[in-house]
Amino acid sequence: MNTTLRAAIVGSTGYGGVELIRFLIGHPKVQITSVISSSSSGERLSDGFPHLSEIITDTLDAVDIPLIADKADVVFTATPHGVSAKLVPQLLEAGLKVIDLSGDFRLKDGAVYEKWYKHAPADEALLAQAVYGLSEVFGDQVEGNDFVSNPGCYPTATLLGLIPAVSAGWIDPKSIIIDAKSGVSGAGRGTSLTAHYAEINENFKAYKVNKHQHTPEIEQVLSLVAGEPVTVTFTTHLVPMTRGIMSTMYATLNGTHTEAELVELYRQYYEGRRFVRVREAGVWPATKEVYGSNYCDIGFSVDERTGRVTIISVIDNIVKGAAGQAIQNLNIMMGWDETLGLSLTPVYP
Repeated sequence: MNTTLRAAIVGSTGYGGVELIRFLIGHPKVQITSVISSSSSGERLSDGFPHLSEIITDTLDAVDIPLIADKADVVFTATPHGVSAKLVPQLLEAGLKVIDLSGDFRLKDGAVYEKWYKHAPADEALLAQAVYGLSEVFGDQVEGNDFVSNPGCYPTATLLGLIPAVSAGWIDPKSIIIDAKSGVSGAGRGTSLTAHYAEINENFKAYKVNKHQHTPEIEQVLSLVAGEPVTVTFTTHLVPMTRGIMSTMYATLNGTHTEAELVELYRQYYEGRRFVRVREAGVWPATKEVYGSNYCDIGFSVDERTGRVTIISVIDNIVKGAAGQAIQNLNIMMGWDETLGLSLTPVYP
């Protein structure tokens, strides 16, 4: 019996879509059967991405639900915000499994989504149906499900860094401050003044201060874990590098806990989850150490003078923050080893 799962990628010409292709090509149980782009249909994918020449020879399909349903079993929707809300219901109705990489189904409250994303929310029933796919935390809900909402890049790094300490009650959730930094690829492939070389080169700037759309996503999950409403201070910065996120988090400790105790707490929490690597006490991760991989590396520093802990979490924003975690969720959804197709060593230097 043929056990190969047929996959379609909607939004194949964005960074997330191209990264899905890079990993799925090496996946032992998946075959890419359709690459889809509403803006470039009929063109060869390799025309825009020459590095895929002789690897993906297909032309880009248009968004055609019956055609997608005929060609695929699972669809990755790597689309802009506001698009998936309209597209995903049709894909689910056609009997397809869906993993959505946009922000359209991450927030359970449609009014909150509309406030932060400035788009009309998806149907309330679908918001309730979508499983939030933070793989290491909600994997048991992902398994066997047909519809997963992939977390955002900043929330992935931030939540993986905070959840074990919040869950254990070791930090005061009301005290959390998040200082996050991202490479320019997080802005997508479209041209803008923000990502213009002359603007970002040799520059380092904050953006969307207290207004970033990932804020309510972080608060939603932390509130669930803490069992009480949690609000955070979340500041994002753009760094002149291509890939990577570093989320540096500060919180007041409840009681006295050493760095060694935090290391042990986190290693126990993530035991068996091979994509989270917890550093030894006094060793802090760097973005280069996860570049091109699905790893999240976490380190700690306890300041006995202030009674606060600093937690540092790094990921590759396009992999663990997007395509890699989407494939990890597919593996969990299908009951496969979650590392299938993802066991690539980080690129270094």
